[in-house]
Amino acid sequence: MFAAATSQLSPLHVPTLAFVAICITALLGVMLILAWAQQRNVRALAWWGSAYLIGAASIALWGAPSPLYRFPTEIAQATTFLACGMIWNGVRLFHGRRLLPTAAFAGAIVWVGLCQLPIFPENSNARIALGVVVVATYTFFIAFELNRERRKSLYSRTAAFAVPFLHATIFVLPLGMQGLLPQAFAAGWLTVFTLETLLYVVGTAFIVLLMVKDNDVMIYRNAASIDALTGLLNRRAFLEGAHSLCARQGDRGEPVTLVMLDLDHFKSINDRFGHATGDEVLRVFAGVARSSMRASDIVGRLGGEEFAVILPEAMDLAARVAERLRAAFEVAGVTIDGHEIGATVSMGAATSYKRVTHLSALLARADAALYRAKHSGRNRLCAAEDEPLPSPAAQPAAARKRADHLRIAAGESATSRLPSAR
Repeated sequence: MFAAATSQLSPLHVPTLAFVAICITALLGVMLILAWAQQRNVRALAWWGSAYLIGAASIALWGAPSPLYRFPTEIAQATTFLACGMIWNGVRLFHGRRLLPTAAFAGAIVWVGLCQLPIFPENSNARIALGVVVVATYTFFIAFELNRERRKSLYSRTAAFAVPFLHATIFVLPLGMQGLLPQAFAAGWLTVFTLETLLYVVGTAFIVLLMVKDNDVMIYRNAASIDALTGLLNRRAFLEGAHSLCARQGDRGEPVTLVMLDLDHFKSINDRFGHATGDEVLRVFAGVARSSMRASDIVGRLGGEEFAVILPEAMDLAARVAERLRAAFEVAGVTIDGHEIGATVSMGAATSYKRVTHLSALLARADAALYRAKHSGRNRLCAAEDEPLPSPAAQPAAARKRADHLRIAAGESATSRLPSAR
């Protein structure tokens, strides 16, 4: 079946290795599909399992004895590229992105079509180069999808490197051997291909299962730390993050600023428009907070309409960030859920320039400043009495101009208020 040079170069029995590779690949494919049957929410497992089964069929078509081998060569090879496309779509689906089923078939379709041209004859270097390009393209897309994922756990970092590396090695290296090495040695490329296939299918399946396990851990962890309504950290998770941030800043000898936030007239909003609209106001505020805060800031919902932010900054810069949030929510709160609400937020800030050993003291200072903001007219930021805010003149002109522009665009003045109390 195979060239005599193959048996001379390697003591391994290639047909036996191919048969083992087919069995292992098919077994892992069935295992991944059974895992999907138990975890129907992880639909990527079905795509990966199907890709493995298609890969097993591809190996079988490539290595079938000649009396049984009736498929055109390019069709057998095209199934390999289809498996690559399905792995890529599985990664997209796993990370919550839109499936691209047409793209999964694109590599196989392009391969079959171009192989009909005279410039890509069978077993030619041109055809080998074409196969390398198709695999390299899918490998790039798989790596791109994995690197887009922001949950940088150990398993995610491992997958972002190992899966594309294995993917490229299993297909590109043997093809390169066949095309670039002397003919006598290149004849052994099928042995290398078979051995790499065994390593690839086992290693990649292991990494895939680790990724799924890591995803489950993230889901359970988020369920315990995320507020279900707003998607922000809940009280417990916020306090834990605040303690960690205070400890890091204390080790560096740098300050932290805690800002307490309370939506103005929230009880009145619930009474006038209903609790469903009130919930939407909370969600809108949470979205504005996420877009206004920086990656180094920690924001959470303490309960009801009360929120908190802790920033690794002194009062002057923290006040600018808080004012940006206040101005943005003043604009976003004009109309919510189809109602002209005019929602605003009051804030109180306190800074500690020493290591924070008891967060409760910093919370109390910020809460006292929030109380003064409420009783000074609302929709404003007040600092703790021992920490004055920077004067308006000290704020960047661009920031003042942007805030004024936002108020004008909303058709509201900075002093507009709803009647009645909180």
